[in-house]
Amino acid sequence: MLNWDDYGKEENNTPAAVNVSESVKEVQKVDAPAKPVMDTAAPVPAAENKIIEEGSRAEIAREAVKNLDETAGIAELDQMMGSRVQVDDKMMINCNADLNQLVPFKYDWAWQKYLDGSANHWMPQEINMTNDIVLWKSEDGLTEDERTIVKRNLGFFSTADSLVANNLVLALYRLITNPECRQYILRQSLEEAIHTHAYQYCIESLGMDEGEIFNMYREVPCVARKASWGLKYTQEISNPEFKTGTVETDKQLLKNLIAFYCVLEGIFFYCGFTQILSMGRRNKMTGTSEQFQYILRDESMHVNFGIDVINQIKIENPHLWDEELKSEAAQMILEGTELEIQYARDTMPRGVLGMNAAMMEEYLKFIANRRLTQIGLEEEFKGVSNPFPWMSEIIDLRKEKNFFETRVTEYQVGGALNWE
Repeated sequence: MLNWDDYGKEENNTPAAVNVSESVKEVQKVDAPAKPVMDTAAPVPAAENKIIEEGSRAEIAREAVKNLDETAGIAELDQMMGSRVQVDDKMMINCNADLNQLVPFKYDWAWQKYLDGSANHWMPQEINMTNDIVLWKSEDGLTEDERTIVKRNLGFFSTADSLVANNLVLALYRLITNPECRQYILRQSLEEAIHTHAYQYCIESLGMDEGEIFNMYREVPCVARKASWGLKYTQEISNPEFKTGTVETDKQLLKNLIAFYCVLEGIFFYCGFTQILSMGRRNKMTGTSEQFQYILRDESMHVNFGIDVINQIKIENPHLWDEELKSEAAQMILEGTELEIQYARDTMPRGVLGMNAAMMEEYLKFIANRRLTQIGLEEEFKGVSNPFPWMSEIIDLRKEKNFFETRVTEYQVGGALNWE
């Protein structure tokens, strides 16, 4: 640190220290505005006015580049089949082809989902929360049951998407060995961050007790059970030491994908989203409902992507999809369904918003049948139907642009805004 008392005095340091000190003084003299001179130190010789000298860091860097050993990089490329990647070289898991070579695509659907997700970019602050704030702060704006629904769902989702993001970043991106699928996983990771941001934005806007909301996954049993179940099936492969390549570890990854995409994202979101969107249909908490609409649109694409990945792994590794794993997969989906039914009963002890726990149970069984058949398993619940047909319209990705009709801004591509 410079000290005005010592400014201009001769230093008894090494030559390098003198150069730096004198150079700093020279810069200060040049940059300082005109004012009374505070010191009359002798001018610094031009030879000493160098911040970096020959033989210092710049020279060391030049020497390091000159002597760069390229064999390590070549060896890695050779291990990844050094020649140009062909489509048939690519595989979903355990692939030795160069993961840095994006094209040629083998799974066009993965790249298309990446493009679709990028085209539908949004941010939470774009949504007007004014009416929600007024309604939430009004003593008679919402019933206690409606307030419980809002708090429970923000409590679960605010931490659930963090668990989802951890699984994507710490496990799936490393273990999925296809570059176009990895590209979509990167996009999904960004979307999960946006979702967590959206929940935080709602919580902050409404002036909720953040400690209460963000700790529900530890303190409220129906929320904690879902979080605990998710961790059970996703923690193991998040271990940096976990590697695929054996039947056992490949099955473990496949089980994770089924738990992750078919249950965490494919079942655990549906009760809460139906509740909040039903509230929005009744002109209540419309800003929060709109946030959930965009999130549900993203999550629906996540589920579709995950199911495609699961089925592709089964095609490429048919030996993994044996009767044991089929039984375990069905069991996971049914366990997830039961946990979500319990969550529905806890959040809706009475009828509310034109629905009740019995209707939600039928809806969740309808969703469970869909998840089972999407990965090639038989339906479990015969004769169930969808009591909320309006949810199918929202989830249908062919209608995704309808989500943007209520927005002040519409994204065509990132950064291209059309102001209405």
